[in-house]
Amino acid sequence: MGTRESKLAELGFPVEKATPEGDLVSALTVDGTTIYASGQVPFDGDQLVSKGKVPSEISVADATAAAALCAANVLRAVYRELGSLDKVDRVLRITGYVNSDLDFSDQHLVINGASQLVRDVFGEAGRHARTAIGMAQLPLGSSVEVEMILRKAES
Repeated sequence: MGTRESKLAELGFPVEKATPEGDLVSALTVDGTTIYASGQVPFDGDQLVSKGKVPSEISVADATAAAALCAANVLRAVYRELGSLDKVDRVLRITGYVNSDLDFSDQHLVINGASQLVRDVFGEAGRHARTAIGMAQLPLGSSVEVEMILRKAES
């Protein structure tokens, strides 16, 4: 196990804990050195653990933790595809979607959970561009969803 996988496990997200994958789309598409990761919702194994509107049904703190779980699920998908997170040169972009109450405007704070996890795992290579967006609803009623674009190291 590489350094990044060990760090992810140390943070409570072992890479072996797979999330369900759909039949119609792939968790990742790799085009040259660019890795496009599909959005991940906060599944812990096969259990969706964070549902509802932020902050009326899910607290900002719990949604932030869910965003970290979403980011971990993206990294788990990358690990499954590439065999090692050390094959990632850097994280380029994170887009986070928050199932928000109409007057909620702190989506950026929720998506900090994903950004912090990526920085903790990748260090400076985890510094990324980011967008945090409030949504009327997300798949399965999830509180948050995170997608990423990463750069694969040259072989």
